[in-house]
Amino acid sequence: MSSRIIPEATPIVLTGEERAELEGLVRSTKTEHRTRFKTRIVLLAAAGVATRTIAREVGSTVGTASKWRVRYAKDRLAGFSETGNRGPAPKYGPETGRRILALFDEKPPEGHANWTAPLLAAALCDVHEQYIWRFLRAQKIDLSGRKSWCESTDPAFVAKAAEIVGLYMVPPENAIVLAVDEKPSIQALERAQGYLKLPNGRALTGQSHDYKRHGTTTIFAALDDGTGKVVGRHFKRRRRIEFLAFMNEVVAAYQDCHIHVVLDNLSTHKPKHDRWLARHKNVSFHYTPTRTSWLNQIEIWFSIFAGKSLKGASFKAVEELKAHIDAFIRSYNENARPFVWIKSEVHQKRLKPCFADP
Repeated sequence: MSSRIIPEATPIVLTGEERAELEGLVRSTKTEHRTRFKTRIVLLAAAGVATRTIAREVGSTVGTASKWRVRYAKDRLAGFSETGNRGPAPKYGPETGRRILALFDEKPPEGHANWTAPLLAAALCDVHEQYIWRFLRAQKIDLSGRKSWCESTDPAFVAKAAEIVGLYMVPPENAIVLAVDEKPSIQALERAQGYLKLPNGRALTGQSHDYKRHGTTTIFAALDDGTGKVVGRHFKRRRRIEFLAFMNEVVAAYQDCHIHVVLDNLSTHKPKHDRWLARHKNVSFHYTPTRTSWLNQIEIWFSIFAGKSLKGASFKAVEELKAHIDAFIRSYNENARPFVWIKSEVHQKRLKPCFADP
């Protein structure tokens, strides 16, 4: 006949202060339920009640009653905390994150243009793909989001930018500020258009994937910074001769005042115009810094023009396209307002690409 040795329960001996504190926690209506539950276990244990009896009394398992009895005996009230050891240590730590980020300084595997979570996991060998996704989200790194940038290397960037912004914000008295550029090769595309009825009853506009080309036109445009109105002319090409022909028309409309023209650094804008400028004493050219087309306000208008006039339109001939563009300019000028240039200081943001150069 075998006998089983029953281990003795961990004894709980309370001081007067500890007992008063525990009884106060049990009576208080502000005590959390889980704290009151643990306190009852300790008070019953201190009264000499067996662990199994305590479990029945508080409605828990024997293991739970034993756990909080042992924790209080070891750490007193601090043992009630549930933020201690909760299983094995985390598999991945800060070093794992540094390893993931370090891969972005290297080229992706051969044949791939960009890193993805599966490629990162394969390169690291011991880090699961799902953890990489969680880490990237926490770091706000979007592998699928694509951005492009154009950084000016013009040594005179600050001076040139300040000059252009100064013209916009404080134009000279008795002078006109014009932003001039051209939008080349606008295609007259013919597409079948109409409304599409989806099975769920929703209707939306659509167009055929197929199209016919009917030629192109190039529009030269000048935006008046003071009124917001636009002057546009069509040409087949955008050479120096077309640019100067357009400028002749523009200048003819402003003969009684000085004209400040904002231009980008396109070669057709920057050849030696000494003879032309010599004949037009009331005209001054101001060039934006290299690779900063965003400083030319006509680019804002071109964006509006492309979205509201060209997107989704269909044309059967170049002449129809030209008439369509001219109609848009007339409509735009009826309610034109100058763009509000609110940037008072010009700073060139230095970009630091995350990926290695190809």
